[in-house]
Amino acid sequence: MSEDVQITRPAKVLFPDSGITKGDLIRYYERIADRILPHLKGRPLMLQRFPDGVGRPGFIQKAAPAYYPSWIERVTVPKEGGTVSHVVCNDARTLVYLANQACVTLHTWLSCAGDLHSPDQMMLDLDPSRENDIAGVVSGALALKRILEDLGLPAYVKSTGSRGLHVTVPLDGQHDFDFVRAFARQLAGILVDRDASRFTLEQHKEKRRGRVFIDVNRNGYAQTAVAAFSVRARAGAPVSLPIDWGELRRKSFRPDAATMRNVFERLDSMDDPWKNFRRDAVSLKAASRKLGTLHAA
Repeated sequence: MSEDVQITRPAKVLFPDSGITKGDLIRYYERIADRILPHLKGRPLMLQRFPDGVGRPGFIQKAAPAYYPSWIERVTVPKEGGTVSHVVCNDARTLVYLANQACVTLHTWLSCAGDLHSPDQMMLDLDPSRENDIAGVVSGALALKRILEDLGLPAYVKSTGSRGLHVTVPLDGQHDFDFVRAFARQLAGILVDRDASRFTLEQHKEKRRGRVFIDVNRNGYAQTAVAAFSVRARAGAPVSLPIDWGELRRKSFRPDAATMRNVFERLDSMDDPWKNFRRDAVSLKAASRKLGTLHAA
């Protein structure tokens, strides 16, 4: 597929610590295309670009530049005071083109172009306040899974390729963002009420006092989350990875363990833990009634 895109400066080093070049990034995204595209298709993207490598400041790109070729799909979305035309990545050629633009990380909306105001997933982002609090993040994710199971909801988890985890519920698109975010906040509130010494909903970092932050704000219109299999702009080029819940119980687990250089070996030896994600999509209507009872308890 890269032969269909003019590749420029493939030898340029993007990850100085490991010598990973732009050509390596392009080959990674070309090879991972079958895995990542189901997580990207139809969704407005926010692109994190590092034309001078991840050791130098990059920038966030929401609006598709005018010079992007016409074959790259776009969706125009309303925003306060106007509109923004976002890239939509529906094929491997677009993925390769973006990698050639030094787009290291791809962030997606939680809704699709066909119905921008109705998310098809609910996400709880567990973010540690302490750098190496893997145990706290894992404990929080497993506790959220148990609460979701009590509510009769499917629960999926992925590593962020950074310090945290995303616990995600596939939705059938019946609810708007306000409903989903309110549900997520009440759900997270149950976990915080049960163990306020380890978990918090506090937005301000200085007030978290070492606790794991349960971030529900991604469940909002135009908010984004790192896409599964996307590379992160961190040393070693870690990638976000859908994982099996059992993996969290391994003492060796780290949210940034999967990298550009080892992820294919991992994928060859494991089944796709998210293969039923869309098939398991649910409404939150029945669960919202249970949630009120559970929260009161």
